[in-house]
Amino acid sequence: MATKKISLLGSTGSIGRQTLDIVQAHRDTLEVVALAAGAGNLDVFAEQIKQFRPAVVGVPTDENRKTLLEKLGSEIRVEIETGSTGLETVAAESGADTVVTGVVGFLGLKPTAKAIEKGKTIALANKETLVAAGSAVMPMVQKYGAKIVPVDSEHSAIFQSLSGYTTNDVHSIWLTASGGPFRTWTKEQIESATRSDALKHPNWSMGQKITIDSATLMNKGLEIVEARWLFDITADRIRVVVHPQSILHSAVEFVDGSIVGQMGLPDMRLPIHYALFHPERVHSERVPRLDLTTLSQLTFEEPDIERFACLAIAKKVASEDNTSACVMNAANEIVVAAFLNERIGFKDIPKLIEQVLEKHKPVTNPGLDDILEADRWARQEADNLLKSRAA
Repeated sequence: MATKKISLLGSTGSIGRQTLDIVQAHRDTLEVVALAAGAGNLDVFAEQIKQFRPAVVGVPTDENRKTLLEKLGSEIRVEIETGSTGLETVAAESGADTVVTGVVGFLGLKPTAKAIEKGKTIALANKETLVAAGSAVMPMVQKYGAKIVPVDSEHSAIFQSLSGYTTNDVHSIWLTASGGPFRTWTKEQIESATRSDALKHPNWSMGQKITIDSATLMNKGLEIVEARWLFDITADRIRVVVHPQSILHSAVEFVDGSIVGQMGLPDMRLPIHYALFHPERVHSERVPRLDLTTLSQLTFEEPDIERFACLAIAKKVASEDNTSACVMNAANEIVVAAFLNERIGFKDIPKLIEQVLEKHKPVTNPGLDDILEADRWARQEADNLLKSRAA
């Protein structure tokens, strides 16, 4: 098997660290050629650079670059780029075959677009790229001959289940949701949930923003929009089902009535491993195995959109061909950050997102410039609403 060369965006985050764990176990067939990380963990980033010796790395600021150089010392020589240029340089690195987009949020859009323009395989963990800009990104994938292999456990499951079939064979897609920490809470209990409550995910270990999205079920709403573009299927054919055990990661119902799904333990190394080696199946000791004899039950239930208003908002937006999904995503990022900073309550998250959407004038069939402007506007509008509440 020829060596695959990897560029990784977000190397110190949850997805990034697990990706490097898999690379470390397969140094004979996987090689890191470029890394990018945020400013929050430069100590870890320096150690990653020392271990994997990429040709180029990216950090947010010139000050971060200076700090990183001090941590690396004179024995490590590496090209260091900064800001958005750094992310895009890492994504477009000529030596990379596969680009893993492990950054969270709209920040992932521009570097992902650069990688697509270079015709690379995108191991896509950044769902916001397709949520905000699916109408612009998917035509680019076709134009430049790029390929997207999803890393989200749900979309990886659908991708695998669809192998050998087309959307003409599909009746519907079933997106599974754990239900998050508030699955059994009353509406009143959910509305008074604290930051600490919302960060206690029952099954998955993820970053804070994604964990809050799971608590609101906005993550499933975002995944409906992402699946719509990724699999070229209308939103009304995508169903969300709550599966508390997180063993079935999602499924496809075909026109003949058969349902084909993918199962595994709730561990992100499984879909990451699949994406890195696709289309081959490669043995790995790093990926935990599911023993079917240990399963006592698998249960499924309808999500309650009255208790989880964010899912209702996203389901409506998912059916629209305009900038509303981009605005929803941007507003969600701002208000979730405000909740994590304890500026607003949990119940305020869907209310503020709805208020931003109500003020938005959607642009139909948006191009990339329209999407960037809608994102800018929505963030500013959400900030203004937060400031007016604090006044």
